[in-house]
Amino acid sequence: MSLQSLIDSALAQTPPGRCVWVALSGGLDSALLLTLTAEACRRHPRPLRALHVHHGLQAAADGFEVHCRRLCSRQGVPLFVERVDVDFATGRGLEGAAREARHAAFARRVAPGETLWLAQHRDDQAETFLLAALRGSGVRGLAGMPPARAWRGRVLARPLLAVSRTELEAEAARLGLAWVEDPSNADEGLDRNYLRHTVLPGLTARWPRAAASLSRSAALAGEADGLLGELAELDLERLGGEPARLSVMALTALSAARQRLLVRHVCARLGLPTPPAARLATLLEQLASRRDAEARVAWAGAEARVWRGGLYLLVPPSSLPEGWETRWRGDGPLTTPLGGCDVRLLPDGPGGGAALRLCPRRGGERLDLAGRGSRDLKRRLQELEIPPWERQRLVVVWQGETVVALLDPVNERWLGVAPGWRGESPWRPGLRASRPVPG
Repeated sequence: MSLQSLIDSALAQTPPGRCVWVALSGGLDSALLLTLTAEACRRHPRPLRALHVHHGLQAAADGFEVHCRRLCSRQGVPLFVERVDVDFATGRGLEGAAREARHAAFARRVAPGETLWLAQHRDDQAETFLLAALRGSGVRGLAGMPPARAWRGRVLARPLLAVSRTELEAEAARLGLAWVEDPSNADEGLDRNYLRHTVLPGLTARWPRAAASLSRSAALAGEADGLLGELAELDLERLGGEPARLSVMALTALSAARQRLLVRHVCARLGLPTPPAARLATLLEQLASRRDAEARVAWAGAEARVWRGGLYLLVPPSSLPEGWETRWRGDGPLTTPLGGCDVRLLPDGPGGGAALRLCPRRGGERLDLAGRGSRDLKRRLQELEIPPWERQRLVVVWQGETVVALLDPVNERWLGVAPGWRGESPWRPGLRASRPVPG
């Protein structure tokens, strides 16, 4: 199959009428992908746009943008340029930080439901496989880059992933295509460049099909990863199907390998970073030895907590600042340090709002509940099974010296309202809808 036929086929697999974007760096791979895609879209009309990310990391960056503008002008393709600031404080290294900034730019420009094409090829996949193996990655890392995947409501696709760099060079020469060379690609201080210029040529000299074989291994690892995902989903269903809370007893009944697999799978389902191997081992050791105790294991961007026999995986929760206090009439939306809150608290009967004071829990507060009398807030939260880490963000609503309500501002729900008051909120599990005030 010719490269043009390959692109035509990939275009036919995208949703009709949806825009296709090409990530355009200006190098050979992306310049050729844009040229072939523009030709396909002329014969099979489809909205096509190019996206260039200007990293600003080197003096040549402005020249890359100029070249991309010229190429898009010749092809009649609209070009959008996203300028980014690469944050080196993330600890991900130059390549990782640049990739993170690039993905943020993709999300800003490409709308949900649209497709973004990336120009990685078979040699790139071989490099990715080797990097993952050298880092000691598991099956998911060894799987490298998938041909296509859902990403934040969009589709990321790599139509050239099965094509070698040599084939791309030959096609570019046939078309008389011009491109730019990134000077940083010659820097063998970067791991990927060292593999590209030193390791892979040596492997290919001994094993001519080295890149193809490594790419094939990545594909097989991807297939195995898919099967493991299906196994983890089956285990999740057996444990109740609720990713955010796993039964500790049921989890620890699985083999250690399946426990690790399920925790990683659930983190992916919840959009949380996967725990490093050492952190995951610590978590599972605590589950095995302290089943009935509270435990907390944290890693960058996420944490795991054990409470009342459940393992909770979550983003580290925020708390209300100590000493925070605000005034509110109750008849309009509320703003807290944790964000906006579309709730109302109104006295029964005609009339508008009231003079209310809001602050965090300090301990010892009591709230009257219809038909139940005065209740200590601590006991109230135990009755509602509110986890301890969520209690740090709750708001107590006072009228004068009397507590009249307890609010969860993050979930926009009332956890208790005194007689004579009417609480309104949009909360319902999984939906933004009304919910009766709990009694």
